[in-house]
Amino acid sequence: MEGLGFSEGVHVTSEEENAFRRLAAMPDCYEKLSNSIAPFIFGSTDITKAVTCLLFGEPTENIWKKCAEEFENRCGFPNCIGSVDGKHVTIKRPNNSGSNYWCYLHKYSIVLMAIVGPDYKLISVDIGGFGKNSNGGIFETSNMGKRFEQNLMSVPAPRFFPGQNEICSYVLIGDEAFALKPYLMRPFPYKQTLTDVRKEKYNVRLCRARRFVENAFGILSQKWRIFYRPLETKVDTTILIVRTACVLHNFLRSKSGDDKYFQFLDPPEPVLGAFTDIANDPLRAARLAFSTRDKFVNYFNSDMPIPNI
Repeated sequence: MEGLGFSEGVHVTSEEENAFRRLAAMPDCYEKLSNSIAPFIFGSTDITKAVTCLLFGEPTENIWKKCAEEFENRCGFPNCIGSVDGKHVTIKRPNNSGSNYWCYLHKYSIVLMAIVGPDYKLISVDIGGFGKNSNGGIFETSNMGKRFEQNLMSVPAPRFFPGQNEICSYVLIGDEAFALKPYLMRPFPYKQTLTDVRKEKYNVRLCRARRFVENAFGILSQKWRIFYRPLETKVDTTILIVRTACVLHNFLRSKSGDDKYFQFLDPPEPVLGAFTDIANDPLRAARLAFSTRDKFVNYFNSDMPIPNI
């Protein structure tokens, strides 16, 4: 998995993995890891703690359940484990790159793809996608997207909707750029909502929950103003800069030290619909995805109240 805890190309043996798990089970795990980082290398206690965050692994079942509970409490969207979207990071055109990095915003960029929780923390990220590619395509080809497709992300088993006898799987939520999947819900096309109030109500609920990822990107940009200008570094260095900003963002969110940035959030970047690759088993996957979305439509059109946020 390529996220805040893993880098592409890093391989660990089963013995090393077991050692990591034993270390993670220790009550003083955080202090042991933090103290093991040489202070003369990093020079700052806060930076040392932020670097420590890199050593944590992929989301666990308990983390997903906690996210789902918070999404339900804050915006009335049950069984939602995260909001996913991509952010274009402006760069100087790399040499001999052709049009790979030229995006629909008329600039050169790489894409930060992130799954965000209800506390605006980045749960999992993929950094470095070509700016020319759609968000949906980047997610599907990323390590985290492939692991969701293979059911390897420790997602909890389906559960009943609150106060109902309808059982439904846990899902991510995204915008129109993402393909509808059994584990990823997207809104209905606008034209369909004009003639169907039930679909419009579903879209409203989804958009309320999806804005957490937009706000997280806004907070990230407000804290690290480097994102407001092109990064004139090599692509590999740019990816490292973005990954470091993501780790520090999560560290500051845990300290609740960046709430002041909410008042400065910019409007979200324009969303462009996009085509995505067809799954290996399109008929079965499509039927399951549509069935899952219909369950949410039915739930949102029941008498369940909408929380105020």
